[in-house]
Formats: sequence, structure tokens, C-alpha cells
Amino acid sequence: MIKLKYGNTNTFFIDGLLVDTDWAGTLPAFFGALKKNRLAIKDIKYVMATHYHPDHMGLIGELMNMGVKLLLVDVQKSHVHFSDRIFIREKIDFVPVDKERSEIVSCRESRKFLEKIGISGEIIHTQSHSSDSVSLVLDCGDCFAGDLEPFEYVEAYENNEMLKNDWQRILSLRADRVFFAHAPERSCHTG
Repeated sequence: MIKLKYGNTNTFFIDGLLVDTDWAGTLPAFFGALKKNRLAIKDIKYVMATHYHPDHMGLIGELMNMGVKLLLVDVQKSHVHFSDRIFIREKIDFVPVDKERSEIVSCRESRKFLEKIGISGEIIHTQSHSSDSVSLVLDCGDCFAGDLEPFEYVEAYENNEMLKNDWQRILSLRADRVFFAHAPERSCHTG
């Protein structure tokens, strides 16, 4: 796993899969991060967003135009264009995602799909942040959770069963370390 930090969002490269991108307009910085880590666009076979907020999917359309395939989780299909209006309002040049050219997979089928591309793990629906949020949990114990609230916050929220359920699911898959989009990695062990 290689962490690419070139803007406000942590981006992760895992055996040909890019998890999250930053805002539209950050492509030059992205190329700089690739070069710094001795990677090239041809090394990226798939890109996936943990959710479709602008700071997680801004470069996906451009990457698709360069030959990177979009791995789209079925629970995200109706959210793919959520950020378009934000980019338009902010007058940020962007390439809209063409979901017709994506590889759509369900969470239930994700293990089989990931296995085909050489990754051992699965994608789970972790909807406490947003209804289209997913997390990638690898069999090695690494979890890529986007903007999911950290585990230690579960008790800080009243009546937040969704967050508790998200963490129970992640922990049931034996995650050891969690990588967040905007925070340092954390251990899943609480004591």
C-alpha cells in the first residue's frame, strides 16, 4: 500500500487499485505524487471512491479518460453525480464521471471481484457518514474507511446505531489498522 498525499484527501494505491482522489483541479499535484512514489498512470488499473463527495472523487472522470477503470459499488450508482453541481457552483473545471463505462459490483460480490484483480478483501457498505459510503477491508487487516468517524467516537454520539453497526462490521472482518481520508491511521484495538 502506498499513501499518496497531494491535497486535502489521503489517497491510497493498493496493488493497482486507487482508493479516493482529491478535488477536481488537483491533477498536476496528483502526477507529482505519482512521480514521487515511482508510479505512473499505467500502474493504476482501477479507481474507487469511498463516497462521492467532491474531495473524494474529483479526478475520477479525468483518470477514466486516461484508461483507468472505475470500480463503482452498486450502492453508489445514484450518487455518482452528487458533486457535479458543487464543481459547477465553485467554477472548478472537472470531467464528469461516465458511469456507463464503470465496472459495477455489489458489496456481496466484491470479494470475488477483488480476487480477480489480485486483492484479498472486500468492500462493505458503511453508511453512517453518507448513504453511498463504503469501506475497503483487506484480509491483511488494513481498512480504508474514507470519512467514517473513528471507532473511539462511537460512544460520543447518542443514538448513532449506524456508526456502531459500521464499526461492528469492520471489526468482524478482523481489521487491525484503519486508514482515513483526513486523519492519521489508527489501530482498531481498544485496549
